[in-house]
Amino acid sequence: MPRYDFRCRTCGDTFELSRPMAESSAPARCPAGHEDTVKLLSTVAVGGTASAPAPRASGGGGGCCGGGCCG
Repeated sequence: MPRYDFRCRTCGDTFELSRPMAESSAPARCPAGHEDTVKLLSTVAVGGTASAPAPRASGGGGGCCGGGCCG
């Protein structure tokens, strides 16, 4: 279930709520009971590495200069 960040305008507290996406825009009450809250924009951090397949070492075919189209 997605988590949404909110900030209370009354006390300044920032808090998270887990709720279905269908309820993402529903009003939220802060843990102190205040109703004047605003949903914050969240950022997503993605880590890891990506790798492309290694080029083939065979000399035949491939890109423009390897395929004989450069003249």
